Amino acid sequence: MASLEVVRGELADAHRDTRLNLQSVLENNSLTPEQRWGVAVGSAYAARNELLKKALLNEARQALGEKAENVIEDARAAASLMGMNNVYYRFRHMVGKESYSTKRAGLRMNRLVQVLTNKVDFELVCLAVSAINGCETCVQAHEKVVIEGGLSEDQVHDAVRIAAVIHAAAVGLES
Repeated sequence: MASLEVVRGELADAHRDTRLNLQSVLENNSLTPEQRWGVAVGSAYAARNELLKKALLNEARQALGEKAENVIEDARAAASLMGMNNVYYRFRHMVGKESYSTKRAGLRMNRLVQVLTNKVDFELVCLAVSAINGCETCVQAHEKVVIEGGLSEDQVHDAVRIAAVIHAAAVGLES
């Protein structure tokens, strides 16, 4: 079974900083365990590296015990929904035409309101995945929701740091 130690060992010397950061961002932050592992797993799905995803799923299950499956399912759902929304809303933002902004998206997003954990944590995972996918509109919208939901800027910052390092690890594993 893959572990983060195995993943860290697979990273070449050129990725030494990523190897070190992969350990530190998951240990030292302001997030709850559920938030930390939800963001990590959602980011791994968004980063699309199978070894990294399996390792983080394993670590999340060990860290969260009976809570793990709901956190993992929400993370998977967030990654999938943001995979769709980030492309759509990034397009609208990049084109910059008012005519596209007034059109109804017509995309099903029921899972956004049918979370298994809690709405704020789900939105935090959506924020992290949106940061990986580079959707300014979605990042701003999700950041607003999590701040209004009671999370701090430190928690937002830590979630995005996790997403950034997981993305870097995926890149390093592919190179």
